[in-house]
Amino acid sequence: MKLILDIGNTRTKLAVFAGIELKELFVTEDFSVELLTKVVKKYPGICSAILSAVRDYPKKTDDFLRAAFYFIKLDSQTPLPVKILYKSPQTLGNDRIAIAAASRTLFPGQNVLAIDAGTTITYDFVNENGEYLGGGISPGIRMRLKSLHTFTEKLPLIKQVFHTVDLIGNDTQSSILSGVLQGVLKEVDGIISAYKTRYTGLRVVLSGGDEKYFDKRLKNNIFASPNFVLKGLKEILDYNQEKKKE
Repeated sequence: MKLILDIGNTRTKLAVFAGIELKELFVTEDFSVELLTKVVKKYPGICSAILSAVRDYPKKTDDFLRAAFYFIKLDSQTPLPVKILYKSPQTLGNDRIAIAAASRTLFPGQNVLAIDAGTTITYDFVNENGEYLGGGISPGIRMRLKSLHTFTEKLPLIKQVFHTVDLIGNDTQSSILSGVLQGVLKEVDGIISAYKTRYTGLRVVLSGGDEKYFDKRLKNNIFASPNFVLKGLKEILDYNQEKKKE
C-alpha cells in the first residue's frame, strides 16, 4: 500500500492506494501529525509515501514518514516519469508536476490537456512523446468572485456557488454568478478548442475541487478525474521505487 499526501493552499488530502485502487481519501483543513498517525495505524500495510506541499506544515511530518516508510518529498529535483521542457522547472508547482506525470503514465502516446479547476484553473499539456511543454494559469471561480468584491465598492462577495445559473441574471447576485460561471465555461471551452486545432487526437482531462461546475456543461468532450493530482503523485512514487530496484 502507498500513502499520498497533498498539502494544498487550503486543504490537505491523504490518500491510501492499494495498487491502482484508491482505498480511502481523507480531506482536512487542519492537518496534523496526529491525523497522519491515525491513518497509518488504520492501514498497517502502507510501505511507501510521497508528500507534496505548497505551504508550511508540521516539520515532524517528514521525520515521521522517513522513519516509517520509503519516503519521497516532491521537489524540482525528484526523478519523474515525464520529460519536463518547462523553461523554469524550479518554479513549476508540485500540483502541475503531478498532473504532468499522471498525463504521461495514464495516457501514454497521446496528446493530453489536463485542466485542474480549483483555487486557480491550470492548463497543462503533455504531448504524444511524453514531454511536458507547459500550459496556462487562470483565476478560479472563487478567486474571480472575491476579486469583484475586493476591487469594487458595491458588489457583494458571493460565497454560495450554484451548479447551474441562468444566462441572464435578474439581480446583482445572479448577474455576478452568470458573468463568472458563464465566462469560465466559455474560457475553458475556448482553450480546449484552441489546443485541438494544434494537436490531433487530443485527450482532455478535467480535475480539481470545482470540476463539478464544468462536467457536462462544456461543449468539448472531457474525461473527468477528480483525483488526478493524487494519481500523478502515486505514479511519481511508483517510478522512483522502480528506479531504486534497478
